[in-house]
Amino acid sequence: MRKIEPLAKFHDREGFDCGSEPLNLFLKQTARRHATRGISRTFVLVEEESSEPKPVLGFFSLSLCQIKSESLVPEEAKKLPRTVSGVRLGRLAVARSLQGQGTGKTLLVAAMQKFLEIFDMAGGIGLFVDAKDQKAKRFYEHFGFVSLPSSDLELFLPVTTIREALGQ
Repeated sequence: MRKIEPLAKFHDREGFDCGSEPLNLFLKQTARRHATRGISRTFVLVEEESSEPKPVLGFFSLSLCQIKSESLVPEEAKKLPRTVSGVRLGRLAVARSLQGQGTGKTLLVAAMQKFLEIFDMAGGIGLFVDAKDQKAKRFYEHFGFVSLPSSDLELFLPVTTIREALGQ
């Protein structure tokens, strides 16, 4: 059975390959350091029964963010203060061997669930993501993310949409 858990020392980061060197390097060299410094948290998908070091099947990272409401669509922006809080989905990657099998969706749903945990404690208007390219943008749009007027590759998923998608 697969499960999502916070990245820890007992995960095999070196063996991970998603086909994107920047994402591979983030997991291998940066993710744990960011967690230690409080910059972001990375969560990994693993086989629960795997022995240590557990191979990483995929991962995502989350951090808190603030954005200027003027970067949202005008209908939303006029209802909000000048700056608003949210959660940034910094990175999401799937091991090459699992790509095209729904693992990205599994990770995104887990990220949305983590967002709601944060929302319930601290608020925030939604989940933000910077898509690395048009293919990634289409992936996020498939799940209801919308491009921000300020940047074609910066996308937003409002809390109401997240709650609806997760049946909450």
